[in-house]
Amino acid sequence: MSGTRRKDADWQIPTDEALSWPAAQTAVLMDIRDELKKLNRLLYCDNFISIPSILRAVRANTSKPRPRLKPKKGRAR
Repeated sequence: MSGTRRKDADWQIPTDEALSWPAAQTAVLMDIRDELKKLNRLLYCDNFISIPSILRAVRANTSKPRPRLKPKKGRAR
């Protein structure tokens, strides 16, 4: 199986008006592959990866401070 795989090959699809089902499926799979490549480039971008830490810093800087608890009074015996 590994010998038959052609990574990132652009398959030739007939350009006549009546596409066969296998040709249409191949075209759709190539489009999906291209979109997945775009998503992978985006997901591994440094700007995208740093978004959670930036949001945590914004939350820490804009949240209200926690109210201080009053010390509990002991019971008189």
